[in-house]
Parts: sequence; C-alpha cells; structure tokens
Amino acid sequence: MSAQLPHPPDQREFTFAERDFRRVCQMIHMRAGIALAPAKRDMVYGRLSRRLRSLGVDSFSQYLDMLDADPDAPEWQSFTNALTTNLTAFFREPHHFERLRAQLTAVGRGKSIRLWSCAASTGEEPYSMAITACEAFGTLTPPVRILATDIDTQVLATAQRGVYPLDRIADLDDDLRRRYFQRGTGPNEGRCRVSPALRALVEFRQLNLQEPRYEVGGTFTALFCRNVMIYFDKATQRTILSRLITHMDEHSLLYTGHSENYLHAVDLIQSCGRTVYRRHGAAVRT
Repeated sequence: MSAQLPHPPDQREFTFAERDFRRVCQMIHMRAGIALAPAKRDMVYGRLSRRLRSLGVDSFSQYLDMLDADPDAPEWQSFTNALTTNLTAFFREPHHFERLRAQLTAVGRGKSIRLWSCAASTGEEPYSMAITACEAFGTLTPPVRILATDIDTQVLATAQRGVYPLDRIADLDDDLRRRYFQRGTGPNEGRCRVSPALRALVEFRQLNLQEPRYEVGGTFTALFCRNVMIYFDKATQRTILSRLITHMDEHSLLYTGHSENYLHAVDLIQSCGRTVYRRHGAAVRT
C-alpha cells in the first residue's frame, strides 16, 4: 500500500488566505457596492496581484492594511479599477436603441435633450446613443447632450480617446461605419476612431453610483443603467434606483440589462417594455 502523497505546495507568488479574500469583498462592497461571489476568488487574486507587484508589496495583508490606513489614498482607485468588470459592445441589446430612436423622434427638436449612460465603460454605449441621436434627427448636430459616467478611470480614458480595434465595429452597417468612424492608417492600421462630431456630443465624467447623491444636474430623457446592477446586492440596487429616479420625470425612460430583475423595486419603477422602465407614479422625488 503506497503512502499518501502530501498536498502540493501553493505555487502562487503571494499567499492569498480566505481572510484576505473576505477582506477584499468587504472593502470593495463598501467602496463601490460590488458584491463578489466566492467563485470570484481566483479572479480577485489575478487582478490584485498585479497591483502588489507594481507597488513592490510583499503580501495581500500588507496591501490591504495600506489601503485601510488612508481612505483617500490614490491606490483606492487602482484597487477599484482592478475589480471592476467591463464588458460592452456597440449597440449591445439593439432593441434599446430602436426604442431610444423612437423616444427621441417623439420628443422632437423643440427642446434640448439630455441622456445619461450611467456605466459607460470603454464608451461603446454612449457612442451608440450618440449615433442613434444623429440618425433620429438626420444630422451630426442633434439637440442632444450625453453624460457618460463610470467608476473606473481607466475605461473612461479609453472612452474619451474613442479609438478601437476595427473588429469592434465589424458588425455595424457599412453606412454607419463610414459616417461615424475614421479608419486608421500607417501606425494606426487596424484601428478606428470615433468621428469628432460624435465625440462632441458626449461628456465623460467619473461617478461612483455609491455616492449619496449624483451631481449631474436635473432630469434626463433617457438613462441607460445596464449590466451593472447585477454586481450589487438587492439592498444596494434599491438605494441606487432611489437616487436614479430623482433624475427622471414622468416621461423619462430607464433602460436596464436583460439579466437584471427589479421585482423588489416595483414601488420605485414600473415596466413599460422589454427591460425599459418609467418612474413609478407614487415614487417620491427628493
């Protein structure tokens, strides 16, 4: 009978104990409202270990102690950026942009229209909103301004540049590609840039949906808050929704992700189409 072999040693560069993971979960929940599942442990290790190497820190506990010691440390932003998942595409969930075009056409040219992309990521969503506005009004200068916010400063920098690999626009209609994107040449071969007219319609700004109030001005005709609430627990979702509806009037529409369910918030928002909501009539604005 052969002797039982010992467990192989941990091959990881840094020790990552269960207490370290629980601590990360608590810290990112308090900072950004993100609820990390146990299955995300390897992802957390992979992303944060890059920060440890970059800073020359020897252990996760040392790194987390450093963050706890200074709530205003710049490293908090890198910590948050590392744990933020960004998955997006131009005209993702196309039915939303069809509904937005109809909504903009119904509003017409008589007023200035404000739109908000609440989790703009690398910019594909707000630029898709801008293209929709241009198409709805038949001009590169529609009466529309788009606020695009995200907690992650790195993805916002990408969005502001508006430069993407060509394969990101491969599925778009040929006419849309010609009108709204400039194809790179020479050292920029294989990339494209969003046209200046389109970029002029969008303002990018950092915003944490966990903030107690959103300094974004008044109401918006449309708010896109898609595929971000899935990272929050139900209590956090309700808190964020209660803030978002203060920036909606009776005609505003809230566009949400296909995997997000708001049955726990029917007193705040009510469905008016496929993953599209209005503010509930009884919801109190503050």
